Formats: sequence, C-alpha cells, structure tokens
Amino acid sequence: MHSPSAGGCDVGETGGDSGPSAALWTAQALPSVIVLTADALNLADRRFRLPPLSFEDAVAVEGGDRLIERHGAVLRLHLDAAGAEPPAALLPFDRLFEIRAAAAVRLWRGLTGRNPGPNPAALSPERRDRLILALRGLDGSLDGATHREIANSLFATDDIPARDWISHDLRDRTARLVRLGYAMMRGGYRRLLLHPYRGRS
Repeated sequence: MHSPSAGGCDVGETGGDSGPSAALWTAQALPSVIVLTADALNLADRRFRLPPLSFEDAVAVEGGDRLIERHGAVLRLHLDAAGAEPPAALLPFDRLFEIRAAAAVRLWRGLTGRNPGPNPAALSPERRDRLILALRGLDGSLDGATHREIANSLFATDDIPARDWISHDLRDRTARLVRLGYAMMRGGYRRLLLHPYRGRS
C-alpha cells in the first residue's frame, strides 16, 4: 500500500489523468476501495462463478491497486498480493461495513455486465461548489487577504458600502468558508472520504 505523503494525503499517483475520478486512495483511507482476495474456503457456487477476472483495461499503480471503469463508473480496487482467484471481497465488520458492501455490489454489477449504478458517495454540485469557494478563500487568506477582499473576489461585493458590510450575510458566509478551508487543509478533507457517512468517523 502507499504510504501517506508528507502532507498526510493517503493517495497514490496514477501517472495519467489528474481529474477527481483518477485519484486512487489507499484501502485504509477510503472504505469504498474494494479489496479482492482469494476465496480461501471455496464458498462460491461453481454453477454461478464469474469468469476469471481480467483487468487488462485497468489503470494500475503501485502494488495491487487498480482503477477500472465500467459503464462510466470508476471503481477502485486493491488486489491481495497472495492472489484473488477465485475472487472474494474482503469486508471487515466495522462501522463502515455498509460503505464497503455497497462498493462491492457496484463492482459485482460492473463485472457481470450491468450498470454499477450511482456512486452513493458522490458529492452534489452544490457541495462541490462550496468546497471550491472554501479552498479559494483559504488561498486568499494564506496570501494575506482580508475577509472583505476575499468576499469581493468570490462574490463581487464592491458595491456593498462599508457600513452595510459589517452586518451583511456575505461577511459571515465568507468567514465560514475560510474556516472550512483551514479545516480541510488541516486534515478535514479525509471526512469527505466518508461522504455521506461522515457521522461514522
């Protein structure tokens, strides 16, 4: 598995696309990474076994980590170094079991030629937009900008008089965004990995 970087980011390099769907988090950091191991007890019914797994179209990074796409869904896998034939999913009984199980079902659907279905952990456009604003606010604050200057950059507040700014809702909104940006920088980004299950962290 990958070691956390100096910045505390438990993510591997794919060497290719740098978009959000290309990030390959370690199984320890992201519970929706499906860990495949061998079915040591040979529990699978031979009549219903899948063909041997093929990951020829997968994006591979270090070790057994893979990114595969099925019907437009990007799925993250970790293959046991000891082998994964016949395949079985490793699902620890912890508070994140539901996340792991849902990810395994999506993989199974993809491997059987079906649509894996929507990703339950996908952020809404509104949530993504708020995070983008928070990180822009963080950048401004780290560069020494005041909250008023940050707000003007984010929301074009030049036309708000100084006397009205003190009690304006954008003043409070900007402060909240900057606080969120600092929280994300200090490790809070990891809570996004549990979306929408953040209460289980």
